[in-house]
Formats: sequence, C-alpha cells, structure tokens
Amino acid sequence: MNSPAPSPAKPTTTRRFPVREVILFGALLVAILGVYAVMGAAYSTRMLVEASCYAILALGLTIQWGYAGQFNAGVMGFVAIGGFSAMLFSVPVNDAFWGTELPGELGRVLLYLIGSVLLVIGATRLHRFGVPKKLRTVIAVVLAVVLYLVVLSMLRGVTGEIQSRAGFIGGLGLPAWTGWIVGGALAGSIGYFIGHICLGLRSDYLAIATLGIAEIIKAFLKNSDWLTRGTATVSPLPWPTPGPSELGFTLARALYLSVTAALIAVIFFLLHRAYHAPWGRMIRAIRDNEVSAAAMGKDINRRRLEIFVLGCILMGIGGGALASFNSLFDPQGYLPLNHTFLVLVMVILGGPGNNLGTLFGAVAVYIIWLMSEPLALFLMNMAVYVGEGVFGWEPPGNLDSRALQARVFVIGLLITLVLRFAPQGLLPEKIKHHD
Repeated sequence: MNSPAPSPAKPTTTRRFPVREVILFGALLVAILGVYAVMGAAYSTRMLVEASCYAILALGLTIQWGYAGQFNAGVMGFVAIGGFSAMLFSVPVNDAFWGTELPGELGRVLLYLIGSVLLVIGATRLHRFGVPKKLRTVIAVVLAVVLYLVVLSMLRGVTGEIQSRAGFIGGLGLPAWTGWIVGGALAGSIGYFIGHICLGLRSDYLAIATLGIAEIIKAFLKNSDWLTRGTATVSPLPWPTPGPSELGFTLARALYLSVTAALIAVIFFLLHRAYHAPWGRMIRAIRDNEVSAAAMGKDINRRRLEIFVLGCILMGIGGGALASFNSLFDPQGYLPLNHTFLVLVMVILGGPGNNLGTLFGAVAVYIIWLMSEPLALFLMNMAVYVGEGVFGWEPPGNLDSRALQARVFVIGLLITLVLRFAPQGLLPEKIKHHD
C-alpha cells in the first residue's frame, strides 16, 4: 500500500520586530522633548505644526517620486497655489470692490479670456474642414497673439481700477478649510495641465519643466497686486480653529496641531491602502519596468498622470494649511530652498516610497532646520568667549546672520551623509519578494 504523498509545505511568513523604526522614532521623540525643554511649549508646538504641514507636502512628493519615479522640482509653485487659495477664500470680503461695478467688469474680461481660449482651440481643429496643417498652425498662432494682446489690454484697465479704488479684490470670507480643499483642487488642475504636456518627457526634462512652472506661478502671484497685494502681503489669515487671541498661543497651536495631525492620519491611511492595492502594485510596476508594464496592457501615461495629479493635490492642501497657520500670504516668501529643496531632503532622509519614513523625515529635518540656528549661535558664542578669555581674540560681528547661514550648511551636510551611507533613506521602501 502506497503511503500518501506529503502535502506541499505552506509558505511561512515571519514578521520581524520593527527595531529600526522603534529606535528612529524613539530618538525623534527624545529630540522633540528636548526642544520643548529648551525652547518652551509655545515655540515647540509651533515647530510641530509647521513640521506637520511640511509632512503633507513630503507625502505628496514621495508618491510622485517614490511611487512613480517622477521628479518634481516645482513643489514651491503648488505650495504657493495652496497658500493663495487659503488667502482668497478666508480673507474677509472687501466691500470697496464687491460694492461697485468692478466685479462685473472683471467677470466680462474673464469671459473674453475664456472665449479667446476656445477660439484658439477651435483654430487647431480646422483640419475637419480640410485646412492644411501649416495654414492651421499659422491661423492659431496669429489668433492667439492678437487675442492675447486684446485681453491683456482690457485686463490691465480693469486691474488698474481695482488697485486705485479698492486696493485688491479681497477674499470670500469663508472658513479656512474651504481654501485648503480648493487649493488642493486648483493645484491638481495645474498639475494635470503640466502632466498632460510634460509626463512624456524624461525625468530630467520633467524636473526642468516643473521648476519653470513654479517660478511662473510665483512671478504671477507676486506681480498681481490686484489679486494678492503682491509684495505688500495679506494678513492676518483666519484659522480653522480658535486663534491665540481666544485660547492663548500654546493651546491654540496645540488645537491647530490636532487638525493637521488628523489630516495626516487620513492621508496616510488612504495612501497605505492605495500602495498595497492592485493600483499601487501597478504604479510600482510602471516605475520599475515600464516596457513590461506596457506589454501587459497598462496605460502608462494615464497612470503617471494620476499619480502626478494626486501628489500636486496634497501639495496644495499642505500649502494652504501652512499659509493659514502663519496667518500671512507673501508671494515673495516662497523660496525654492524652503519649499522645494527642504521637502526633497525630507523625502530622501526618510525614504522615497515609504510613507512612514516620509513622516519621520519631515519632522526630523524640520527640527534640524530650525534648531541648527540657535545651536550654531550657542557654539559661536562659546567660541568667542573662549577666544576672548584665553587668546585675546577680537570677537567677529554679525553672529546672528552667520548662525542663520548655518542652516544651509547643516542641511547640505545632512543630505551628503544620507546619500553616502543610506542612499535609500533611513526607512527604505519595503518591497515584498514572492518565491
């Protein structure tokens, strides 16, 4: 009698204890507590709120770069769009503008603009009437130039009246969170336009394109005094929660932190589910081997566009939350160093494609960014004290500005060390391998 064949062994899955995660987040907690002990509760809570806003920006970048391999060098532009939307929707209504005929005149110019765009688009569709391609192109270009000059002339007349009579158009007086939502939608719409044109380019050209678009957005917001007051800034921006005048600095900031923390929790949960869903596996397959994914019938450009727009939406939401918390909209204050490079460092340190690592990198890098200045100033003062007392050196001037410049040095040193010793980040993306 033959003995039954042995059943195939079942694959065993072993779950390792997250030692690295516990150590890193434990060290981060110790650093946060140290900042609270040294700098006080009000300052430290403000630091955590700003870090949480940057964490939303970093999550938007990590799904673009980490999930799909799209290098977005124009984060600053989408952050500025979110801040503009938060300002536009939350600032009180300006009766000097809305109580006059100026809104109607501005609306008429916008209708002319929409009609001009439709006419140019229609000119590009003249092939349906048998118009040759070269002639069609000439007609579209000439029509676009003429209509642009006409609409620009009309817009300058109206905006000049707005600036002279009302200052700027003001806001809509709605809750701040409505501006966050619309900011995300507006950033996503601009991201769709950019992605529809540029996602067919290689990664380096995509980086150049996004960088250029970010500078265009900043220049537009800075020079549109009728819309944003330009360099004059708009303040104060209302909070979605009771402000410091009602609850005090520490409690008000703690309440704001609870809102941003809840927002991060929702975003993290949705991204975690999407990453482990078939959609997430498809996105990573396109990133790792585009040819194989296309051979399996996947729509490469459509999926790339989806992930790019999703990342831009998160950047717009984070930019709105950051502008509302700072209670200031200053178009000139959006800098590539602060709002693009710093977010990139956060993602690199934490680990592209790892949502948990991105959150760690956002908080850790922002703490280093803020605390490097007072720490450098302390070390410089100690060096001056020793130099004067022991060697009789003459103390140098402008220690405060020198300490502020130490931020850039510390961040540069940090990114160099990470790229040398942990190129995948401190918490790399976990890729499951199936035998």
